[in-house]
Formats: sequence, structure tokens, C-alpha cells
Amino acid sequence: MANVLKSWVESDKREVNRLGKIADQVMAYEDEYAALSDEDLQAKTPELKARLEQGETLDDILPEAFATAREGAKRVLGLFPFRVQIIGGITLHEGNIAEMKTGEGKTLTATMPVYLNALAGKGVHVVTVNEYLSGRDATEMGELYNWLGLTVGLNTHDLSSEEKQAAYNADITYSTNSELGFDYLRDNMVVYKQQMVQRPLNYAIVDEVDSILIDEARTPLIISGGAEKSTGLYIRADRFVKTLKEEDDYKIDWPTKTVALTENGIRKAEKIFGLKNLYDTENTALTHHLDQALRANYIMLKDIDYMVQDGEVLIVDQFTGRAMEGRRFSDGLHQAIEAKEGVEIQDENATMATITYQNFFRMYNKLAGMTGTAKTEEEEFREIYNMEVISIPTNKPVIRVDSPDILYPTLDAKFKAVTRDIKARHAKGQPILVGTVAIESSERLSKLLDEEGIPHSVLNAKNHAKEAEIIMNAGQRGAVTIATNMAGRGTDIKLGPGVTAVGGLAVIGTERHESRRIDNQLRGRSGRQGDPGATQFYLSLEDDLMKRFGSERIKQMLDRFKLDDDEQVIRSRMISRSVESAQKRVEGNNYDTRKNTLQYDDVMREQREVIYKQRQQVINEDETLKPVLMAMIDRCITRMVQAHTQGEKAEWELDKIYDYVTTNMVTDEDFKKSDLAKRSSDEIIKTLEQLAEDNYTSKLNQLGDKAQMLEFEKVVILRVVDSLWTEHIDALDQLRQSVGLRGYGQMNPLVEYQEEAYRMFEEMIGNMDDGVTRLFMKAQIRQNIRR
Repeated sequence: MANVLKSWVESDKREVNRLGKIADQVMAYEDEYAALSDEDLQAKTPELKARLEQGETLDDILPEAFATAREGAKRVLGLFPFRVQIIGGITLHEGNIAEMKTGEGKTLTATMPVYLNALAGKGVHVVTVNEYLSGRDATEMGELYNWLGLTVGLNTHDLSSEEKQAAYNADITYSTNSELGFDYLRDNMVVYKQQMVQRPLNYAIVDEVDSILIDEARTPLIISGGAEKSTGLYIRADRFVKTLKEEDDYKIDWPTKTVALTENGIRKAEKIFGLKNLYDTENTALTHHLDQALRANYIMLKDIDYMVQDGEVLIVDQFTGRAMEGRRFSDGLHQAIEAKEGVEIQDENATMATITYQNFFRMYNKLAGMTGTAKTEEEEFREIYNMEVISIPTNKPVIRVDSPDILYPTLDAKFKAVTRDIKARHAKGQPILVGTVAIESSERLSKLLDEEGIPHSVLNAKNHAKEAEIIMNAGQRGAVTIATNMAGRGTDIKLGPGVTAVGGLAVIGTERHESRRIDNQLRGRSGRQGDPGATQFYLSLEDDLMKRFGSERIKQMLDRFKLDDDEQVIRSRMISRSVESAQKRVEGNNYDTRKNTLQYDDVMREQREVIYKQRQQVINEDETLKPVLMAMIDRCITRMVQAHTQGEKAEWELDKIYDYVTTNMVTDEDFKKSDLAKRSSDEIIKTLEQLAEDNYTSKLNQLGDKAQMLEFEKVVILRVVDSLWTEHIDALDQLRQSVGLRGYGQMNPLVEYQEEAYRMFEEMIGNMDDGVTRLFMKAQIRQNIRR
């Protein structure tokens, strides 16, 4: 293990040395650029653009471009990037991840690669986790870019299409990850070229890259439309599972967070619902509803996994503690929770377009990211996104003191100890930031502090509007701030006057998160830019992570010490190590889940790219779609004729061909059965293709205008393609839910899914040909047709 660590550190060192040499070239321009007038410095932008047009590459002009942005930042923002920030900037330009500790100035670091890449004129996207940060950075850093002659756009969810187009056409666009993904999906649902808002995806710098590309990777972006009404089955299933007893009727497996009925529970269900066998094929809808009702009631916890606000169930993001507006659990789980909580059950939706963040961000020509914590997920970034994680050294050494974890047997004992610690630190004026994993814990601690008369601010999903402001003031003397571990991410905590003397900011963790990164993120809030600071984590055997992994061994060890309950406390590096190994197991499980999601979504990605590419060709066509249209009709005719002309001529099903032609192509006045009798299979195909050709000519003559005919062709193709593609996505979704069961039959579910999905795709393409043939041949032409 030591050797692995050693080579890891050394490879980073080598990389930082290589980047340092380029940084020195940038710094060599420092005095020369400082002597330039404002006008001369601003003239560097057109000069560098011209050099790119003459064939130089971005790498060729990097030293001058970085030096320009650096000097510009000094004049406009009053900030001058350090050498380590230049190294971070080069890492970002090369399409890798700069791991920079909290407070090392990531926002300023990004200005240099953003400026350099924007000179190419193909667009740079700066991606943040929420719209507050997008707006803040676009305003603050936008001053610098505007001063240097570049345009800046801010893309938010409430803009019109025209405003979004303007934002995307700017040299630099600030946006959230979800808005970028949804705009991409919406662009591939429009019917007119001018309704599209995005340009081709060129270069993105993702701020808090681990949060977006790892934590959010399991959440697909979904655009849905109304589907069927939600049934009363949710309420019946909910009433039934509420009567069940744990162990007797159902069992929960906490490490995997699954719940299942026991034999006894199954018998009860059969009795209540009047069934012979609960698992008969005709009862699949009921068993699905029962499974979701069990999950909703016994696995999904209120104020941890979700919260209820104004009669609505909102998902709580487990990484940020924020309510995720507009997001819903899939596959009926959301409706099951609505039934559990007794709020209005909303209708189920059908998926019309979907993409995962993993596949969306892999579509950029170049992708880079920055964060304080990415090294623990280095393998995943390399494997899935082809990005290296480079640890950038800090500008000043870190002098923060990280104490070993303290373990208590019960939650009560732990929270009492946390309160004592806060009280003691608060008395000497030290600011304290307390990190909690769930809303419930923050409210519990807040109550204890109220009893002690300690003034404090609470930040959780219910109060994130004032989030940044509260976090910014968390470093003032005597401030006590309770926040979910990730609240206010991206906001700097600056120390108030006199705080350095009392030990800097103290960070107290009330629980370990299942991801080491989140703990590191919380730790990194303290001790920025060489400031003093202290961190301490308090744990209990009743914590979720300890319950799921390994509290038994530690409990036995505690029993050997035979201490009173509240006094049973262990301060030990061994505890920290065993917790860390539990975290590694959870991270491993989560990585496998994300990889699995990606493997399934890759099947969809290939199909989505085929459909979206062909859709683009249809929308962008300016002349005629006759070749596309006729190819679809010809394929349809060939398939249909060959299916009915198998074997000897006496066995041919000419009736069926005749029925098809008169139902789907022309009227029985224009086509007689005798036209088929004496012909070979190929001659029949030729005859029908000629019918289609004549139909096309007649429609064109009727319209008398090529532009109107093109519009008609687009209407026909898009209407059929869009409706069948939506049905196909929904079918794939259902296939994915059911394919897991094939594992019991010794089959690989992923391979089964790939084969089945391919067969369904082929079938859908055939159905598209059929649909276009029928609609085109049978449609009545009228003037002024519009999509």
C-alpha cells in the first residue's frame, strides 16, 4: 500500500513540475504586461484571436493569453493569480481535474483557461451546482472578460428561447449542470431549427466537479409528459403495509437498503387481496405497488430522504441537504411516499427524453473540472471521463489540526458531548461550523443549543435562500453555524477580526458521511490560506454508517472497557481507520451502481445519437427530403412484400398485400387485385414503389411549391419519429425494471438488456417506416401546413 501511495504522490509531483515550467513561461511576461497601458492590454484579445486564425494552436498562445488574463484580473478585480493558480489553470486547459483545497481561489484560477479557450470563438461553458453561484461568478468574473473584449452569458431556467440563444452564443456561458442537460434534450425535441438554443458542445469547466459528475451521476435527467392516471392501488398497498410487523411480515437488509415480505407477509397479502398466488403473472402490478409501499414506509425516511412542504413531497439531496425542486422518485416510489404521507397523489408520467450527466458531459470536445476533493474518486474520473486528477499544492502550508474521531455508544451521549464542546469553544469566542448529515440531526442539535442559550444559525434544505450569506459570516468571532455537510458549497468562509488568536474556525462533524469526499469537504472549510483551524468528528454506534457497517466489532470492544453509558468514549485513530474502511466499501458499492447505470445508459446513448442525428438532418434540410422519405417507403414496401411472398407462388398471400396497399397507400379505385396476379415478387415491389413515386409527384403538383412540400415532408417524418421514439424510451425503461429478474435464470441481465433493446430498436425503425408510409400516402394535402 505504501508503494502505491508513494508512486501516486510522485506521479503528481512530476506532473506539477511539468506544469510549473509552463507556469514560469507565463510569469516571465509579468513585468512586460504590467508596463502596458489598459488599451494595449485590451488589444491583446484581437491580436491572439488573429494568431489562432492564422493556424497557431491554443497551446502556442497559452503563455501570453494566461499573462493577459492575469494582468487583467489585477487591474479589474484587484486579484493577481499565484503560481499555483496558474498551474491549476493549465490543468484545466488540458482537460483534467485540478484538486485545489478550499480557499485557494478556484474561481480566479478558472479565469485563465476560460479566457484562453474563449478566444477560439466556439463557446466555453462554466458549470456550477446552483444558479446563485452561476449568477455570482458571471457578474464578478464577467467584469474581467468584458473588459478584455469577450461576451458573457448567464443561462438560467426562467429564460425564453431567444434569451437562452443569446446566452449560449456568448463567448463564455455560465449555467448549472441540470439546465445544460435539459436544454440539450429540449433542443432535440424542437421542430424548427431556429428553436434550438445550444451550439455544438465545445469546452466545459465544471466547478465542484465531484458533486456533479459523481454524486449526481445516478440521477438521469428526464423530460416527461402526462401518462396514465395514478390508481387507488397506491392507497390500498399503503394501508396494507402499515399493518405489517418487522421480522414477522417483512425483513429489512440495511447494508443494501432493501425490504421484502416474509412467507407470513405473503400469506397476509394473499388473504387481504383475495389471491391464490401473489406472484402470479397477472398480479405484477400489485406486487410492484406493494414493493414500493414497503420501501416508502420502512426504508425512505422523512426529513432525511424526503421532506413534506405545502402538501408536496420533495426529495432531499443526500449530498447537499437541499430540497430538489421539480425532481421526483421514479417507478411509482414518489406516489407511494405521497400515499404514506397522506398528501395528494400525482399522476404518473411517461418519459419523453432522458440522459444521464455521465453521457451528457462526455459529449463535450474537452471537459475539465475543479474541486477541493476528487483524489478518492480518481479511478472513476479516469475510467469514465478520461480525466486525470492533479493535486495542486497550496499557496501557504496547511496548519489546521485534525483530531482523531471520538466514538460514543448512543446518539444522546454523542449530541450531549457535541453541545459541551460547542459551549466551551463559544465561551472563548471561537467561531464554530457544525456539519450534520441530515435535517433531523441539525434540528435536534439546534434544540440542545437553545436549551443552553447559545445563539446560532441553522442552515438546511428548508432555508437555503440565505445560505451563502450565513456561510460567509460563519467565520466571525463567536458565530455558531449548523449546516448540512455540503450547504453553501462554493462560498468562502473568511475569518473575522481576532479569530486567529482564538484558534481560527472550528469544524465539528456530528457524523461521518458515507463518502470520504464529503467529510474532507467539511474539514476543508477550516484552515484556508494558511489560517489556523481545528476539526473534530463525533460518532456513535447508532449512526447510519456504523449501523450498516461494522458497529458490532467496535461494540464488543467497548463492552470490554465496562464504562458507564455516557462515559463510554473512545478517542482513537483505529476508530477513524475502521470508519474509513466502511466508507471505502460504500464508495465501492456506489461506484459499481454508477458504472452499472452507465452501462445500461450506453445502450440508450447509441440509439439516442442515431435518432437525434437523423432528426437534426430532417430539421436542417433546406431543399427536399424526398430521398429520405422514399427510402423509408421503399424499405416498408420491400419488407411487407417479402413477408407475404415466401415459398411457392401458390402459397403467396396476395390478399394480404392487396389489403395492405388499399388500407395504407392508395384507394381501391387506384389499385386492382389483378395488378398483382402475374408478377414476380420484385415486380410487385417495383409496381408499389412506382405508386409511391406517382403519389409524391401528384402531391407536389397540388402544392405547386417546393418549400411547402418540404414543410409537409418534415411534418410527416417528425410526427411519426417523435411519437414512436417516446414510446420506445418508455418501453426501454420498463425493460430495464424487469430485466433484473433474468439474473435468477442464470442469465446476465445487462447482456439480456442489450440484446432485447437492440431488437426493440430494430422493430421501432421498421414501425417508423410503416408510419411514415401510411401518413404520407394517405394524408390530404392542404396549403399553409405547419409543424
